[in-house]
Amino acid sequence: MSTNAAPHPTQNHLTFLHSVNLFSLLDESEVAVLHATLRERAIAAGTHLFHEGEQGDSLFIVQSGSIEIYVNDFEGEKLVLTTLSSGEIFGETAVFDPGPRSASAGATDESVVWEFPRAALLEFLRAKPEASIHLLAMISRRLREADHLLMGRVTDNANAAFENKLSIPQRMANWIADFSGSMPFLAINALIFLGWIVINVELIPGIAAFDPYPFGFLTMSVSLEAIFLSIVVLLAQNLNSAKERVRNDIEYEVNLKAERKVTELHRRITQLHNDISRRLTKLEDRR
Repeated sequence: MSTNAAPHPTQNHLTFLHSVNLFSLLDESEVAVLHATLRERAIAAGTHLFHEGEQGDSLFIVQSGSIEIYVNDFEGEKLVLTTLSSGEIFGETAVFDPGPRSASAGATDESVVWEFPRAALLEFLRAKPEASIHLLAMISRRLREADHLLMGRVTDNANAAFENKLSIPQRMANWIADFSGSMPFLAINALIFLGWIVINVELIPGIAAFDPYPFGFLTMSVSLEAIFLSIVVLLAQNLNSAKERVRNDIEYEVNLKAERKVTELHRRITQLHNDISRRLTKLEDRR
């Protein structure tokens, strides 16, 4: 990754910067002055511009290429928040709230970005406060996208997600197992057995018995039915066990996230308590 001071602006540079929403209110001379405060940075594909947790004091604008913004969840899994292309802005959080970066940024392609230092950005916003509306809109949109992504990972319906992955034979096994435990199935079998017995004991005149007592064919049919149903029920139970494991994994993830949130809140409350205590001590010392 290389960093260069902003060269003498070309018309392409000025046109590009003016196309960025944040600078759309500037005229050409103001864009040229702004260009002098920017630093051009080339990023090789597969390398990082910054990592989550690093200190940051700059905003970045993608000129070309593709920048991936992501975080690592509690289990170390990479969670891509968004992928940015030409004209899009990122890294704004660390500018308004100086502190560690809340996400990592890496180039998926050969990319060029413009770095906008915090001091220069704040001076720009004081001169053009209307531009802050674009930043606020962008931050709000990013928050909504991140909330939707993170909530979707937790609140997806486990049953629906599992059902969507079932094959046709597995769906049939579930349906047969469900139906075999229902009252209609019991009623159908009772009617068949009753009719079979009534016919084969020759209670109906004119209809000859085709399976006379002790109903050997009926006994064989019932045995085969019991065998096939037991296999299908076992298959359905295995599927339900797998579904239960998925549900337990999601419950574990929810509990883990809740625990981390509670820990973070406790840390912030402790920090706030320490700050208040320190300020009260200073006030008492002044007296």
